[in-house]
Amino acid sequence: MDKPGAVWVSDITYVWTKEGWLYLATVMDLFSRRIIGWEMSHRMTKELTITALKRAINQQLPNEGLIHHSDRGSQYAVTDYQAILQDYKITTSMSRKGNCYDNACIESFHSIIKKELIFHEKFQTRAEAKRSIFAYIMTFYNFKRIHSVIDYMSPLQYEKMYIQRLKSTA
Repeated sequence: MDKPGAVWVSDITYVWTKEGWLYLATVMDLFSRRIIGWEMSHRMTKELTITALKRAINQQLPNEGLIHHSDRGSQYAVTDYQAILQDYKITTSMSRKGNCYDNACIESFHSIIKKELIFHEKFQTRAEAKRSIFAYIMTFYNFKRIHSVIDYMSPLQYEKMYIQRLKSTA
């Protein structure tokens, strides 16, 4: 990806708490690996993914030609979700049936958050898990966590560098 807003990838993962499962839906901008939308709920519903998508749209207004990639889960294939993508002229892309490698970047984020945060905690409540996940995304992952694929920068540092490069060539 050569610029922000070219490809977004989405998926859902789950977190165990003593109250039961908490589901986390995320939307990542593939250019910088920044998480631009997310939502958490005790139920894995279309509202979960729709709210994450709407947050992504509010965070980064879709560019012309934006591709949205997800798996074939019902939460992404549902008419309401697809209608939002159509309203913003976002192209839908879905993984091949049963092939998790097609969505590897967002799967990798879910693996990272589990290894760096979730597996180190024993969340008593969903609210506790939500606070912790929110803090991880907003104060660590997007701002500080480096990635080899983006020149060992954090997602926001990489985006900042891109913007500075654009200004210097203008």
